[in-house]
Amino acid sequence: MTLRPNSIVSELIYDEKLGKATGVKVLDAETGEQVEYYAKVIFLCASTFGSTQIMLNSISNRFPNGFGNDSGELGHNIMDHHLSVGAGGSVEGYEDQYYSGRRANGFYIPRYRNIGKNNRDYIRGFGYQGAASRQGWSSLVAELSLGADLKSAVATPGKWTIGMGGFGEILPYHENFVVLNKDKKDKFGLPTLTFDAILRDNELKMRKDMANDAAEMLEAAGFKNVNKFDREIGIGLGIHEMGTARMGKDPKTSVLNKWNQVHACKNVFVTDGAAMTSSACQNPSLTYMALTARAADYAVTELKKGNL
Repeated sequence: MTLRPNSIVSELIYDEKLGKATGVKVLDAETGEQVEYYAKVIFLCASTFGSTQIMLNSISNRFPNGFGNDSGELGHNIMDHHLSVGAGGSVEGYEDQYYSGRRANGFYIPRYRNIGKNNRDYIRGFGYQGAASRQGWSSLVAELSLGADLKSAVATPGKWTIGMGGFGEILPYHENFVVLNKDKKDKFGLPTLTFDAILRDNELKMRKDMANDAAEMLEAAGFKNVNKFDREIGIGLGIHEMGTARMGKDPKTSVLNKWNQVHACKNVFVTDGAAMTSSACQNPSLTYMALTARAADYAVTELKKGNL
C-alpha cells in the first residue's frame, strides 16, 4: 500500500463506455499539482460529508446531478444526535473523598422509551451519558485574589456534583440536506458545502422527556438542587453526522445497496456515515467499521468472481 498524505480527492473519474468508475482526481494540498489515480475498485471513506461532497462534485453525462444520484437522495437525510439537554444536581457528603488514578468512569443509561410499544407523542428515543465529580480550580477562573490565598483556594476541591445529558435520535428527513456551493470556493478552488438542516417536531418533543426524565431520576436517587437544562442546539454539534448517501433495496429511493455499493456503479463503495439510514441514539463509529469490513470482504469476493 502507498499512503499519500496532503491529498484532496476532488471527484471520481467515470468511464461512460465501461459504465464504471476508473479512478479519482487528486489535488496536492501543498503543491497544487493535480494527479489522477486509477483502480478497479474504489472505496469512499472520507467522512459523511466528505464522501458526499466528492460524489456531488463528480459530474458526467451519466450523472449530471452527482455521482450515483439517480434517486435524487444524494445529500439528503442528514442526521446527527441531539444533545445539550438533561439535568444536574449536587451530592451531599463525601467531602473527605476524592478520585485519583483509574477512578470509576461515567455512567450510561440505554434507551428505554418506545421499546416494544410506542407510548409517547414522538417515535424512537434517547440514552443518557453522565458523571459525578468534585468542583475544581476551574470554578475560580474569575477569582481576583493573588498569592497564598489563591493557591489555597485552587488546591481545595469544591462540592460534589452530578450531571446527565441525553443523546437523542434525529430522524432521516429528506428536507435536511446539503448541496454544493459553486459560488463559494475554498482555498483550493473547490466548491464548498451549504447546509439546510434543523431539529424538527419529533426531536423537540423528545427533548422534553430528556430533561424531565433526567431530573426525575436524579431526585429519586436522592441528589439535591436538581436543575433541568435544555440549551439551544443545531444539527452537527453532536459530531455524529450521518446520512446523505443512504443504503436501501430500491435504487429509486436510495444511493447504495445493502453491500454499500453505489446502485448505479457497482465498483464504487461508500462505507462511512453517509451510508446510514437511521441514527439510533448510540455512538455510530463502530458500526461504520463493521460496515467497512463487511463491504471490503464482499468486494474481494466479487472481484475474484470477475463481477467488478
